[in-house]
Amino acid sequence: MVKLIKTLAGKIPAKTVDVADSYAVRLMQHLVVPTFVIDPKRRVVIWNRACERLTGVAASEVIGTSKHWQAFYETKRPCLADLVALDRPEQLPEFYSEYAARGHNGLGFSAENWCVMPKLGSQLYLAIDAGPIHDEAGHLIAVVETLRDLTDQKRAEMALKELATKDGLTGLSNRRSFDQMLMTEWARAQRTQKPLALLFVDVDHFKLFNDEHGHQSGDECLREVARVVSHHAVRPLDLASRYGGEEFALILPDLGCDDACAIAEEIRGAVMALRIAHGAHGAGNHVTLSVGVASHIPGEADGAPDRLLGAADQALYAAKRLGRNRVVCSERILAEFAGLGRDNVPVSAPVGRQVPGLAPRKSA
Repeated sequence: MVKLIKTLAGKIPAKTVDVADSYAVRLMQHLVVPTFVIDPKRRVVIWNRACERLTGVAASEVIGTSKHWQAFYETKRPCLADLVALDRPEQLPEFYSEYAARGHNGLGFSAENWCVMPKLGSQLYLAIDAGPIHDEAGHLIAVVETLRDLTDQKRAEMALKELATKDGLTGLSNRRSFDQMLMTEWARAQRTQKPLALLFVDVDHFKLFNDEHGHQSGDECLREVARVVSHHAVRPLDLASRYGGEEFALILPDLGCDDACAIAEEIRGAVMALRIAHGAHGAGNHVTLSVGVASHIPGEADGAPDRLLGAADQALYAAKRLGRNRVVCSERILAEFAGLGRDNVPVSAPVGRQVPGLAPRKSA
């Protein structure tokens, strides 16, 4: 094999080895592992039959050219073998989602990546290994790249991950994903000293709805509410999740209470606009929401987001106590009660502090 590469690179007279009929070429052509070889100028010198089958690109289209990238991508970019030839390990993160640079000891690079595969018309997830071949003097004479199709395994992995992180009924993130994301965003808010907002959204009188219309209609109601909540998680770090039962949560990084309350009002209004019939005794004609909102800039003493969770929880309970179908911000709970005539209640309370007369809530 090394003799073959040296011959292709001009190190040995061509008459010494008949490249076309050489054992090494025939062996490589019949390897079941898709493989191609480039020379130091990054021109393709071998493109085996397995590589033709994997990419849909014939060897005649790429041999002697530097167009091997066209087999994998729609826009020009280096393949892993190119980065080995150029000795550019620092560019691995730019082009590959998962990678390993095995140092300057001649072992090359490994990577995994979704490839467009233009000739096939479908994406493949490929595991790629590229290693250099040097002559006795240590000069690069070729780079060999091998490919493995891991598409089925990757899709199965993604499906399992989806099952582990998504709520089966609504398609929103589940409680586990919510807990993980909240911890991540809480830590980021501590570093950046920017606010983190949290909305708890609860369907009013949902038990009565189920009793009146049946659980199948109840499931459809939850899916409709979930679509509305999800529609308001518009930024990359926003997260809409099903918190449990008929309760939803929305994590909104970098938002104060006023902006978060505005989004909560949009959600409440959007669900009212759906005009989902309720009509159970003790409830209104249509499905409504109660929303508790909290926002906090975590300090050094705030080790976990319990304070934020508690504040949003109390705000939601206050919304229920105040008559449902409303948005209540944790910073204004006492003012909301004062507005109903409880004149001796202070107008504000610190985030997370228990409000007098408000016991831990129960969804209703």
